[in-house]
Amino acid sequence: MRVPEQLPLSSAVTVSLAVLGLLADNVSARPSPEPKASWVRKGSGRKAISNTLKGKRDARISTLSPRNETQASCFDTSAVAITAPKLNVWDQLQDAEAAGVVAWLFAQPEFNLTVAENATAWDNSVLLVEAIQPNKTDALAYVDNNGTAPTRWAKVVLDMRATDSPYYQDLMVGPLPISNATATWQPLTYPLTKKDNDQGKVRNLDADSSDALYSDWLYPISASVADITLDLWNGTALGLANDTLDIWGIDPLWQEDGRVVRWDTFWNLPTEALFDAETLLPLGLFFKSDVTGRDPSQWRLEGWLYNNIFYETTEAFRTAYFTPGFVKHGANVEDASWAGTDQQGAVMPLDTLAPPTSTLGAQGTRFSVDAAQKYVEWMDFSFYIGFSRDTGISLHDIRYKGERVLYELALNEALAHYAGNDPVQAGTAYLDSYYGFGPYAFELVPGYDCPAYATYLNSTFYVSETVHTHVNSICLFEYEADFPIQRHSTTAYVAATKNTYFAVRSVSTVGNYDYMFTYTFFLDGSIAIEVRASGYIQSAYFAHNDEYGFRIRDNLSGSMHDHVLNFKADFDILGTANSVQLMRNTPVTTAYPWSGNKTRNTMKLARTFVETEDQGRFNWDANALTQVLVVNQDEKNVFGEMRGYRVLPYTGTAHLTVENSSTVVNAARWAEYDVQITRQKDTEPKSAHAYNSQDVHDPPINFADFFDGESLDQEDLVVWLNLGMHHVPHTGDLPNTVFTTAHSGVQFMPSNYFTIDQSRNTVNMVRLEYSDGKTTAVDTFGQSKTDDICEADLWGYTGDVVVRKFPYDPNDPYYETDSIV
Repeated sequence: MRVPEQLPLSSAVTVSLAVLGLLADNVSARPSPEPKASWVRKGSGRKAISNTLKGKRDARISTLSPRNETQASCFDTSAVAITAPKLNVWDQLQDAEAAGVVAWLFAQPEFNLTVAENATAWDNSVLLVEAIQPNKTDALAYVDNNGTAPTRWAKVVLDMRATDSPYYQDLMVGPLPISNATATWQPLTYPLTKKDNDQGKVRNLDADSSDALYSDWLYPISASVADITLDLWNGTALGLANDTLDIWGIDPLWQEDGRVVRWDTFWNLPTEALFDAETLLPLGLFFKSDVTGRDPSQWRLEGWLYNNIFYETTEAFRTAYFTPGFVKHGANVEDASWAGTDQQGAVMPLDTLAPPTSTLGAQGTRFSVDAAQKYVEWMDFSFYIGFSRDTGISLHDIRYKGERVLYELALNEALAHYAGNDPVQAGTAYLDSYYGFGPYAFELVPGYDCPAYATYLNSTFYVSETVHTHVNSICLFEYEADFPIQRHSTTAYVAATKNTYFAVRSVSTVGNYDYMFTYTFFLDGSIAIEVRASGYIQSAYFAHNDEYGFRIRDNLSGSMHDHVLNFKADFDILGTANSVQLMRNTPVTTAYPWSGNKTRNTMKLARTFVETEDQGRFNWDANALTQVLVVNQDEKNVFGEMRGYRVLPYTGTAHLTVENSSTVVNAARWAEYDVQITRQKDTEPKSAHAYNSQDVHDPPINFADFFDGESLDQEDLVVWLNLGMHHVPHTGDLPNTVFTTAHSGVQFMPSNYFTIDQSRNTVNMVRLEYSDGKTTAVDTFGQSKTDDICEADLWGYTGDVVVRKFPYDPNDPYYETDSIV
């Protein structure tokens, strides 16, 4: 559960597509205004409060105006403005393009669409309009060979609820710009593994409004035990303004034997209006209901669970409750001293003094941006930035020294899979693209989320016939690490190189968790992906939960869960014909011509290739013994070694602990291994679908179906990588999990790609020569001098001082002390 009901709204720009639709037939294909987007998605059991959907991942609709762009700043943070070499063919639709698509859809009678603002639970509406990513072959023909730009098409998701069997419908609409003379639509089926007669459809288990679910079902059930909830917790959940309790439960809903079943539980509402700590306040009473179909009169309450005892009826539970000796447990109640995120406790020594801060160099930013095309250049790297509602930012056509290394680098899905003794924890596994990372990518906080001098871009997405812009939701910045990228000392000199890197970052607050995504580029040609998690944990009631977590307060357990986030890395190492080599450190006992009659225990390298997709799913080796190398066997360096990039864990990573999950079944097969390799296909652009949770047994995309034995020998390859954490919350997760430890990453590093380390190209290095306890030469290789008043005194470097102690001569302490060794 992630309940951000009372979080502050983001600064945003909302553009009405109804107005823009008047121009739809006459728009140019690629207008490029900045800024861009904001919304959020409902989940499976939310009640409406003040037009905001309440529950696990709540709806926050941005309504504020953009911030004052003329506000004072102590930096000139503007990146160097450039023009991208090509159009960003991976960018989202422009406002007028989306308006044209929406206007055209409403003119098609077969869809029977209702404007979202007026739509009821029994109307059809437009959920999503965004660009379909071009086929890779078409994109490369344009980017590499000066072909024409790929024809643009729109992906549309319709919410078809005017039926007893509601469903989502994926469509492709185009070509763009839309024209009544040329526009067509067809089911968007080619990215799906589900190839039956559903034609891009997936059932909608959340079609009925949150209001109806609560008013027709959950509140009447709660009312039937109101005397018990008052006795246990002095509270009720009746849908009234003075409610002190809330009700919500599992996600996804149980889907078994043709039935749809939900488990719900009671939670205390936070008493502090500002803090959304509800996920820390479970109360330990659960009820089960069969909610198959759309008629609440046909739904069935199937039992209650309290203190690990199941009661098949309300009457049985009530009889037991009022029987002498019934065990009653305490409640979890919010207290700002442990659930609030403000400063508390004794202030740390000297903490009121200003901390160190990073600033720009004296000459300003050292990277270039085409903001309209979201094209970036830093040092020898260049790339384009894309954005989608489901998964947020993505990077495309990543080049180093003019050669493409990665065609695409992007989040595809994120899973938070829980476990516990109770049915809500045991039945919860959030697939977050359903709610979307794009809608939750709100404005970043300068000086906290990103350095104050960062350059910011906006992001855009569609909802309810409007285009939303989250201003300053992507940041770009250069940063100096707290360690050099290279260093070496001798008795005559020391050499060191600054470790300056470049980062692209966004933060998405999906319910109770804040995910920070950072793509980092280094001077040696390495690239890293990092994910950090913070925010409120979803906790469990303490009773009978010892095997699933620590007890972290009197009535609270930290609910164990796995975070698994799947990334797509489409490598193009010196072309699209690549292979994956596994190189393993192997212990051996062997004899050598020089070892006489004796063997020696040592180690060797064992090299193999991943030949087919049947071998393409595996985990990182124990003790990091096996290196994973993406190489081009036809491209070798001057020494005859295959040029490539190594893929290696940067920090801890994780795949799903649960095997054959009863909760997600076939909806998250991508989470089963650390590394998975497939042959690139335009029909397999994503490992998951935003609506996989709606049919976990037969989802729109079953990732396991990607693996059909095809050759991986010098083919266009995609490496699917899982980052994540096995999280067992402890007292240090209160009030919030911290970014320092909830951290996972993977790195791509050149392997025999160049003949030497490419960080030698930077001038931001120094060589100090010294002797007799003083510096004799300082070589800074032509780097710019800073105006920093704290600039280091390199001439004060002494190297080493050696004083002879025996025999000791105070008049000549350096006698015969030429070296420290």
